[in-house]
Amino acid sequence: MSQEEEGSGGGGGHDAGGMMRWLLTYADMITLLMAFFIMMYSMSVLNREKFAKAAAGLRAQFGPQKWHLSSGAGADMGKASSHAIVDQPKVADHQVTLDSVQQQLEDYIKVNDLETAVTIQQETRGLVISIVSDDLLFDKGRAELRPQALALLDQIAGLLQQISNPVAVEGHTCDIPIHTEKFPSNWELSAARACSVVRYLIDRHEISPRRLSASGFADTRPVAPNTDPEGRARNRRVDLVILANPEGEGDETTTEEGTP
Repeated sequence: MSQEEEGSGGGGGHDAGGMMRWLLTYADMITLLMAFFIMMYSMSVLNREKFAKAAAGLRAQFGPQKWHLSSGAGADMGKASSHAIVDQPKVADHQVTLDSVQQQLEDYIKVNDLETAVTIQQETRGLVISIVSDDLLFDKGRAELRPQALALLDQIAGLLQQISNPVAVEGHTCDIPIHTEKFPSNWELSAARACSVVRYLIDRHEISPRRLSASGFADTRPVAPNTDPEGRARNRRVDLVILANPEGEGDETTTEEGTP
């Protein structure tokens, strides 16, 4: 073989090797693209089990809440702004309602000249409507409602129908003992009077029995000294307590010593 042929053969081998180098670059690019799309796919796949656990944990922490997303001005359909409005539970709604009930009752009492017979005040446990028994709710020594009491109870019942708060009806007497065939003591009398009010609210106005309770305290919770007729008359009363807790949870009637 001549030197010219040898040079031609060597040059052809070198050129063939250079022509195949683009395959290495192409193979590297394909490998990188494959790795990129595998990574994108793995990021797009949602682990449903982990998502469900995370969502359950959030619901347990924050409770059921409604989220309303308002779309931004000029935003495309389906897009929402970054501002979220949360419907938080309105903790003070019941207090506003009790204030409204108190105001309406005070207006009714003033118009009907019942200031000396009915008093209203808010306490920690709720709104207390105190009604004297003599010459309004009951005759002395009796537990049947007088006709004069019905208009006032109708007014109170109408307001109770507008709210969901539970109501505790409490009967009270003065310290003068009673001993009759029907009422051996003031305990029976005070309890019977409270029950009469509860029965009227249920039978006449269909107030849910689940919202009502009746208790008799005899002369154990006076609001005035039992030293004169005026004080004893104030102690002979029935209290309707609209409990501050709308759901009736944690609101138990307690004595001054704190015992239920």
